[in-house]
Amino acid sequence: MRPVVMCQHQWYCYSEVTPVALVGVTPKAFLLLNPPWSTNFNNDRVTLTCRDSLSPAQGDISWYHNDHLLDNKSEEIQIHKTGYYKCKTQRSSPSDPVHMDFLPDKLIIQAPHPVFEGDDVVLRCRGREATSETVFYKNKKEIRKSYISNFTLNSVSRDNDKYYCTASRKGFWGVRRDISKLLTIQVQELFPPPVLTARPSQPIEGRPVTLKCETWLPPQRSYIQLQFCFFREDQALGSGWSSSPELNLPNMWSENSGSYWCQAETVTHHVRKRSLRSQIHVQRIPVSDVNLEIQPPEGQLIEGENLLLICSVANGTGTVTFSWHREGTVRSLGTKTQRSLSAELQILTVKEHDAGRYYCAADNIHGPIVSKLIRVTLRIPVSHPVFTFHPTGAQAIVGDVLELRCEAQRGSPPILYWFYHKNVTLGSILDPFGGGASFNLTLMAEHSGNFSCGADNGLGVQCSEMVTLSVTGPSSNKITLITEGVTAGLLSILGLAATAALVCYFRTQRNSGGLSTTGAPSYSPREFKEPSRTSNTDPQEPTYSEPPDPMEQQPVCSNVDLGESNLVYSQICSIQDTKENSANSPKKHWEHKEPEVIYSELKKAHLDDSAGLAINQDRDLEDAAENYENVPCALSAIDN
Repeated sequence: MRPVVMCQHQWYCYSEVTPVALVGVTPKAFLLLNPPWSTNFNNDRVTLTCRDSLSPAQGDISWYHNDHLLDNKSEEIQIHKTGYYKCKTQRSSPSDPVHMDFLPDKLIIQAPHPVFEGDDVVLRCRGREATSETVFYKNKKEIRKSYISNFTLNSVSRDNDKYYCTASRKGFWGVRRDISKLLTIQVQELFPPPVLTARPSQPIEGRPVTLKCETWLPPQRSYIQLQFCFFREDQALGSGWSSSPELNLPNMWSENSGSYWCQAETVTHHVRKRSLRSQIHVQRIPVSDVNLEIQPPEGQLIEGENLLLICSVANGTGTVTFSWHREGTVRSLGTKTQRSLSAELQILTVKEHDAGRYYCAADNIHGPIVSKLIRVTLRIPVSHPVFTFHPTGAQAIVGDVLELRCEAQRGSPPILYWFYHKNVTLGSILDPFGGGASFNLTLMAEHSGNFSCGADNGLGVQCSEMVTLSVTGPSSNKITLITEGVTAGLLSILGLAATAALVCYFRTQRNSGGLSTTGAPSYSPREFKEPSRTSNTDPQEPTYSEPPDPMEQQPVCSNVDLGESNLVYSQICSIQDTKENSANSPKKHWEHKEPEVIYSELKKAHLDDSAGLAINQDRDLEDAAENYENVPCALSAIDN
């Protein structure tokens, strides 16, 4: 593993083995000793070498002894005097001073230079003469007794401890014991306390931050391996100790604001230092541009479907609280708090009361921001309609006018209503605003039976229950017609056996924009389909067929009262549908399976009143000519 270090406001630092000068900071020079001992006898000589970060040094070198400039410009000098020495190159600042001792003593204790924190240091007890037993002391306490003059201190620190040694030697007067002077080991700082930096220094919530634990190693110890650990408050971040002096935090949140610090140590754990605490405040961006989106997009739903409300913000960081509201309600429909720019709320199975205008709000502590209002409309399928008729009652008489009414209690307009008799469509009416539909029907005998109705607003057909009606009176399939246009003079000539000029006529009724006599409308909207009704079909489950023709003909007969006299009856004509007529005319709600037999009511005319009666009858015929089409009928014998 290669050493990784960070540099800040010191001389220089090394990554791997290559020194890197700090930007804006002049690196320090440093001294090397040969031999490496800082304490020597007075007759010893020591060579000092001046180096800088771009070793070997170039140009003139400045040497200082006790802060006095020496007259020597070379890279190396040889010294033999006690004092403080330092040097400076053209590319560096002055080195840290080194204290050198040259002593006249008989016994000295030596330590090498340079010594850094965590180093293992060899102490040497050296005498001018041969010695036997040697004892080492630390702060006046014996730490080692041996016949070996060397002693190794493991992982020294900058505690300013005092060391000395004693040694025995044989003299003329016997064994003598010499004592060295006190020695303070010049332990240099291996690396300064790290400095924690954050980039950016004022992070924005939700964005990454890079922490750096910056320190440096001296050139003489560039091979030392360091490892780093980062903390928030007292909790370690990341995976703990790492060889990288950087830690990337991918997302910073406001709750991550607090006190941060880091530690750096050698991989041998001999030297560990921590940085000062740094306060990091994570900035929060307020939410803005709140928008509400609904699905389905147009906001048109059918009752029973689900409504999805999506609230989003264009800007904003951190934890956002979303809330949804319907206009006119005090309580919110729901809230969600999460770290995102959008949130969803689903309203299941919407009802009629869920229609209205909706909005949402978003808040990340700076206050709620509200979206625009969006309208939600509901289309309600029709309910089973209620079929009624007026006047009410289970029985009616031929010729009565009956009001048929169909109304669905629920359902969004427009609603198309169909009316049925014996599962055959009578007609349909479009109700554009709601409230139901009705029309009048002149009853005939064949109208006895079951009536019902259906309703549809494009969301499904619903049918009413069947209502049974009984119609009493003569059948309209055999229509009684009154003979008109017989003059009194003709009757007086023919007497009791006179023949009458008979006229049969039909009147065609037309409803402009309304129902025909069968109830069929003059339009058929494309968005609605007509359910067909047959005798084998459940009225609640209609199928679809073509709508009825809006035009039908109905035979109408009008009787003229000729007074209370003897009447005779005679079959006067038979009417059958021809292929041509049946092909061109719409299908009626009754079918002609047999030829129609039409009878005429004939009066036995008297000679004395035939003249006045003929005049009145002629006038009646003229008035009716505008509304009726005369059809000639064949005459037959008159039965008395």
